[in-house]
Amino acid sequence: MKLSFSPEDEKFREEIAGWLKANLTGEFEKLKFRGGPGDEHTYPDERVKWEQKLAEGKWTCVGWPKEYGGRGLSIEQQVIFFEEYARAGAPGRMGHIGEGLAGPTIIAFGSEHQKQKYLPGIVAGTELWCQGYSEPGAGSDLANVKTKARFDEAKGKWILNGQKVWTSLAHESHYCFVIARTDPESKAHKGLGFFLVKMDQPGITVRPIEQITGTSEFNEVFFDDAECDAEDIVGEPGDGWKVAMGLLGYERGVSTLGQQMAFQNELDEVVKVAKENGAAKDPVIRQRIADLYLRLKIMRYNSMRMLSDDAGDGSLQKEALIYKLYWATWHRELGELAVDVQGEMGQVIAAEPYELTRLQSLYLFVRSDTIYGGTNQVQRNIIAERGLGMPKEPKW
Repeated sequence: MKLSFSPEDEKFREEIAGWLKANLTGEFEKLKFRGGPGDEHTYPDERVKWEQKLAEGKWTCVGWPKEYGGRGLSIEQQVIFFEEYARAGAPGRMGHIGEGLAGPTIIAFGSEHQKQKYLPGIVAGTELWCQGYSEPGAGSDLANVKTKARFDEAKGKWILNGQKVWTSLAHESHYCFVIARTDPESKAHKGLGFFLVKMDQPGITVRPIEQITGTSEFNEVFFDDAECDAEDIVGEPGDGWKVAMGLLGYERGVSTLGQQMAFQNELDEVVKVAKENGAAKDPVIRQRIADLYLRLKIMRYNSMRMLSDDAGDGSLQKEALIYKLYWATWHRELGELAVDVQGEMGQVIAAEPYELTRLQSLYLFVRSDTIYGGTNQVQRNIIAERGLGMPKEPKW
C-alpha cells in the first residue's frame, strides 16, 4: 500500500471529517473520547443512539459490499474512515463486534437466509453482538471448548449447554455467535459448530465480572438448554473451527488503523499531562515517550503492509501474526507510563466519589491486553509454529 493517498481519497477524508465535526455536537458532544479501553461502560444508551446516527449517514459497515448495506469502500478509504473517526474523538463503537466480526463472517460463510436475517440490523445499528468463544478452561486454547450443542429433532432446534466467559458487552447484546461442540465424542478443533444465538431467551444467564477498574463490561454467559434455530448454524456441523478461524482474521483488518489513532489520542493525553506537571523534563520519561511514539509509527507501517499484502482471498499474510503481540505489549507500556508521568498523584484519588481518572483506568485495564485474545505466550507460539514453521510445543 502507498503511504500517500489519491486526490479522490483526500476528498473522501474531507467528507467524513466534516460529517463527524457537524454531528459530534449537542447530545453527542459528551461522547467525545469516551467508550475506549477501560471506559466501555460509559454512556451505553447514548452510544447506541450514536450507532444509529452513524447509520443514518451511511457510516456503518463502510467496508462491506454495497449489496449488504455497506459502502464498498477501498482499503485506502476504509483506512481514512477509521483514522478520521479516532482523530475526531468519536466514541468507542457499541456495534464493533457485529460490524467487524459477526457481519463479515456471515457474509463470507453464511447462508443467504442468515445474511437477510442478521446483516440489516447490524448496518442499522439496532442489533448488537457479542462473542462466545472463551470458556473457563478454553481461553487462548479455543479448541478445548466444552459447551455442547445437540440437535433436537422434535423441536427442530439446536440445544446449547455450557458456559462462556470474558464476553464483552454481553449484557447489552441482542445476539451472540457461539462456538460449541456438536459431536460430544470429538476432541480439539474437530466436531465444532458456529451458532448464531439470540440472547433474550430463557436458558441464557448473563453475570457481570467486576474488574480491578470497578467496571463490568466483561461477563460470564451460561447456556442452560438455550435454543438456536436449525438454520442458524453457520456452515455444517463440524465446520465451526474453519468459520472461527476465518472470523479471527477480521480482527487484524482495517479497523486496526483506527485503533492506532485511538492509541495516539491516549499518548497525546499522557504527553499533555507530562508537560503540565513538569514530568516531561525528566530525561527517562522523555525517552519513554519517544520510544512509544516511534513504535506507534512502526505499528502503522507494519499494518499498512499487512493490509496491502493480502492473499487474494481476503485472508491476511503471515505478517499479520505479529500484530496482537506488538500492540498489546505497546499498550501495556503506555498504561505504565500514564501512571508514572503523574507521579504520586497517579496512585491516589483526591476525594469522593473515589472514581478512577481516565489515565488510572487506562493503566489498570491494559493489564488485560496481553491476556485476552490470546496471551503473549500463545501469540509467540503462533508466530513460531504458523509463521516460522518451527516444531509445535510438546503436549504434556
